[in-house]
Amino acid sequence: MGTRASKVDSPRAAHSQYAVPVPRISKEDLKQRLDSGAQPIIVDARLKYPYEHSTVKLPGAIRYGAGGASAAPFPRDRDIVVYDSDPYELASSHVAAELIRQGYRAVALKGGIADWVAANLPIETKEAPKQAPPEPGALKG
Repeated sequence: MGTRASKVDSPRAAHSQYAVPVPRISKEDLKQRLDSGAQPIIVDARLKYPYEHSTVKLPGAIRYGAGGASAAPFPRDRDIVVYDSDPYELASSHVAAELIRQGYRAVALKGGIADWVAANLPIETKEAPKQAPPEPGALKG
């Protein structure tokens, strides 16, 4: 008549049973790798709004498309570093896990682009969307 304890305490725990562990890389380690000439592929996995409303990216970063598809397959002989704008690396961990499942060597950048920029590490500029002017008469009360 005893109850059997479940190994899974929550839906999140159930999901994590099947999750791929994603290694992390520190901003210092990534900077050192970039400086040494060991050029990993840098993947920008920011969500649509943070990506579109930012004017910076990591040097040479390739945008990872919405819906989990990149524009082109990545070379299999290079490491991939994935970053996002979330300090907990949620989007980058998801993308890195997907790449690992596909057989790539991928890691997530600890702290994302915010920590990278805060440490005054190299960045590239990119265009943010330009806001369209209001329609004539739209601002009248």
